[in-house]
Amino acid sequence: MNIHVVPDTLTRLARLGAITEFEPAGDSPLSERLTLQSRPAPDPELLPCVTHVTTPQGLKPVMKTMITTACEKNCFYCPFRAGRNQMRRETFSPDELAAAFDTLVRAGMVEGIFLSSGIIKGGAAVQDRIIDTGEIIRRRYGYRGYIHLKIMPGAEYDQVVRAMQIADRVSINLEAPTPERLHALAPRKDFGDDLLLRLEWAQRIRQTAPERRWASTVTQFVVGAVGDTDLELLSLSARLYRQLGLKRAYYSGFSPVIDTPFENLPPTDPQRERRLYQASFLLRDYGWDVEELPFEGEGNLRLDVDPKRAWADAHLLTAPVEIMRADREALLRVPGIGPQGVERLLRARRRGTIRDLATLNRIGVQANRAAPYILLDGHRPPVQLPLF
Repeated sequence: MNIHVVPDTLTRLARLGAITEFEPAGDSPLSERLTLQSRPAPDPELLPCVTHVTTPQGLKPVMKTMITTACEKNCFYCPFRAGRNQMRRETFSPDELAAAFDTLVRAGMVEGIFLSSGIIKGGAAVQDRIIDTGEIIRRRYGYRGYIHLKIMPGAEYDQVVRAMQIADRVSINLEAPTPERLHALAPRKDFGDDLLLRLEWAQRIRQTAPERRWASTVTQFVVGAVGDTDLELLSLSARLYRQLGLKRAYYSGFSPVIDTPFENLPPTDPQRERRLYQASFLLRDYGWDVEELPFEGEGNLRLDVDPKRAWADAHLLTAPVEIMRADREALLRVPGIGPQGVERLLRARRRGTIRDLATLNRIGVQANRAAPYILLDGHRPPVQLPLF
């Protein structure tokens, strides 16, 4: 690989390590963090800033980096917080980052970029540098592939417009589900004016010119550090999906960082992340309402069973769904049947009667998971496979 054009920038990027490890950029966030160790890279020195993520265009090796690791904010959980001495501070110019990215593209090492930043001299100043980097990559280097840009707290409306023109995806991270929770996490950020407003702007921008290609929007929550409940997180997620056109909500379990105010708090159980994602997909892709999710007394989901199965255990074990007569909505309530499986099942029903689990398996339904909750041609399946 010829990296002689920008060796200093690449060396500095490598020295920073996996600085964006806990900021998800792809569509498979639970596995994304593991790719740093599990997937080999052509150059081990560059491994920390290159990771494989699932993008709207498929699985891609993506350069994940920051304009600066310096920050004037004092978010209590964050490794980049102001005054934390153990964080190596580096700042890159838009020209440096764009040239480094172009070098990696030409070497065949990356097929996209995720660009974030700490905040110095205000969010608008940093946003200009993020946008400038994207502009150089698009215009000077003619890159037409995947770009994911962060929108900073305090970014201006016109900056959000430009970022959405340049990028395929933009992140506007709310971090917490309510103003009170955000104040406990990041006291120098305003939930409404700094963060939520920019998600509202993004939807307004799409609506002003729906015929144009605009970047999709995603957000991220830090889960479990300040008493946030699953009910709070999923209630806001549902609103963002339905009212503001959010493409994806990310739920990043809190992990304590030394030399921060939260260094002695316990980490969030990874299973909670998994359950939140499962419930979030029910809201986004399956048409569920928040009130239908099986929350327990304190407003959290069970960790020992996925929320769809918990609901089915309570509602379908005694009232199973007839596969040959149920409508699309009822079929989507059955564990093991997803949106694509429903479409295949409906097509198969038109061709004839489905009488056994083997037929369900052949059309792409997870018959072993669905079996306890269904009827086949009026009868419970004669042989039910194990649930897992």
